[in-house]
Amino acid sequence: MKKTVHLVQLGPIEQLRAGKLIRRLAQLMLGLTFYGISMAMMVRGNLGQAPWDALHLGITAHLPVSFGWVVVGLSFVVLLLWVPLREMPGLGTLANAITIGVVAGLALQVLKTPELLWGRAALTVGGVLLCGLGSALYIGAQLGRGPRDGLMTGLQRVTGLSLRLVRTGLEIAVLTIGLTLGGFGLFGVGTVLFALCIGPLTQALLPWVLVPLDAVTAVAEEQ
Repeated sequence: MKKTVHLVQLGPIEQLRAGKLIRRLAQLMLGLTFYGISMAMMVRGNLGQAPWDALHLGITAHLPVSFGWVVVGLSFVVLLLWVPLREMPGLGTLANAITIGVVAGLALQVLKTPELLWGRAALTVGGVLLCGLGSALYIGAQLGRGPRDGLMTGLQRVTGLSLRLVRTGLEIAVLTIGLTLGGFGLFGVGTVLFALCIGPLTQALLPWVLVPLDAVTAVAEEQ
């Protein structure tokens, strides 16, 4: 039987009062940790990067700043774009902005690029799978959207375009900028695999990790 996913729309204070907070915080941090590790796996796999990571690496190529800190810095730049869009951050938004980049930076210090192709392929495929799980976990905690997700939903609300069209356009834009800054070596089979799989993976896993909230008056949107 197919599970139905209901993501409630709450302000930052209501998110904290909606029940099961300890479980949700633990799930949020686990999901963000998995997400950060998955980014490092794809970087070390070096068979093509996710669109935002291509941008991160492109910026890193021109600044004396590590990949992890570029991720953190760009997250806060994106949050500034929330202001005209009137998006409301939550605790999960701020945790996302900091944790993913820090974890990715630490994971990059541990992981190395394998010499053999199968090893790089394993890191790339594993990175996509772990990213899908991490995304479902942190979204399912219902503690606020990440900076990049909020930019996407804010643009969709303001423009009236479909979420799929806004997401596609946004990711093409950041990928193009990333390739311009970092070179076309950032594009590869991993980029295509990520684009094709991350949405279906997250959607398939989300019903199993979504934490139902006590806030019965919240407006729910059916996915």
